[in-house]
Amino acid sequence: MAELALIAAIEELLPAPGERVVRWVGDDAAVVRARPLAVTSIDTIAEGVHFELATHSFEDAGHKALAAALSDLAAMGANPGEAYVSLALPRDLPPADALSLVKGMTALAERTGTTMAGGDIVRAGALVITVCVTGWAERENQLAGRDGARPGDVVGLTGDLGASAAGLLMLEGQVPGLGPTEAEFLARRHRCPEPRLAAGRAIAAAGATAMIDLSDGLATDAAHVADSSGVRLVLDLLTAPLGPGVREAAEAIGRDPLELAATGGEDYELLFTVSPDLWGSTAAAAGTVVTRLGTVVEGNGVELRGPGGRILEEMRGYEHP
Repeated sequence: MAELALIAAIEELLPAPGERVVRWVGDDAAVVRARPLAVTSIDTIAEGVHFELATHSFEDAGHKALAAALSDLAAMGANPGEAYVSLALPRDLPPADALSLVKGMTALAERTGTTMAGGDIVRAGALVITVCVTGWAERENQLAGRDGARPGDVVGLTGDLGASAAGLLMLEGQVPGLGPTEAEFLARRHRCPEPRLAAGRAIAAAGATAMIDLSDGLATDAAHVADSSGVRLVLDLLTAPLGPGVREAAEAIGRDPLELAATGGEDYELLFTVSPDLWGSTAAAAGTVVTRLGTVVEGNGVELRGPGGRILEEMRGYEHP
């Protein structure tokens, strides 16, 4: 299929744009009615680096690319708005696979209220997906950054940890003997993460002083908050909830489940800090299960505590080469 025909086929897959969009695909640029604050992020995932087609379908790859970008909006507490997608497609990629990739994106876009407002296609030597997203907010105090944590704050966490990392190990054939229910759950958590958009908006609006999404793992991403805020985060890993099947998967290959929870990336949960007097109202507003994971103190870096209060040294998540 020629490039123009492929673009036309992709355009047919796109749902109607949101009410903010004045012009979108078919024009040289998108035109969007702005709100006071635009929140913009861009993410790129590449085959062989961020995913393997041996473990992901093309729909999974499309979903994951958009989810990773939207998760950055969740971490700021922004409302989702528009997504702009650049696809670098291998020359021998069948058009049906390219359309499946877009279907994975559009399904998530519809579910999250995101408009696929434009993009580009090029031929390349490997599959690379770049997604730029724009979210919106009315006021600056509705948003959270990484630099607001203060000594005395509580550290909170949405959801659970380790499921994506355990899912990857299972998909690679490293984890034998898991039941079908747990195996399916872990596989989906790795292939198709869900950005915590609603929780991010609620937590930011409730008064979070800092927030980040856990894309590179708890140990690494908590350090980003500590460094940006000039504080030390003391986290009790024993209180961190593990996803279903994570403990079994870790123990099956002789790994510590706590290590998998702390260093496994792509959970896309939210780590946040908030004043202790706002903890109850923030937890109630989040709309999902949140866990009190630790405290913020003076100092720098991250202190991960395990059984008996023992400090766990040298735990780090994924770091880009």
